[in-house]
Amino acid sequence: MYPAVLEELLPAAWHRTEQYANNRVECDHGRLKARLRPMRGLKQDRSATLVLAGHALVQNLRRGHYELAVEEPTNRRVAVAFEELNLAI
Repeated sequence: MYPAVLEELLPAAWHRTEQYANNRVECDHGRLKARLRPMRGLKQDRSATLVLAGHALVQNLRRGHYELAVEEPTNRRVAVAFEELNLAI
């Protein structure tokens, strides 16, 4: 019934029903994802080492293992520690 009514009201309108036919951005999205997928991830061991070292630093700051910001509440330790480090550098 819907196509018949549409044809009666707007005979010049063409309703495209193919997947992504009406949305050019979504249509292009698949090709973009296929191109970007191989570029994800860490490409070198050095990159992984730096990311892991940074993660360990933040976890240790949060847990109070360093003398930086140990008097601060747990939810503020990382921010205060980075402010102290910024002043030291």
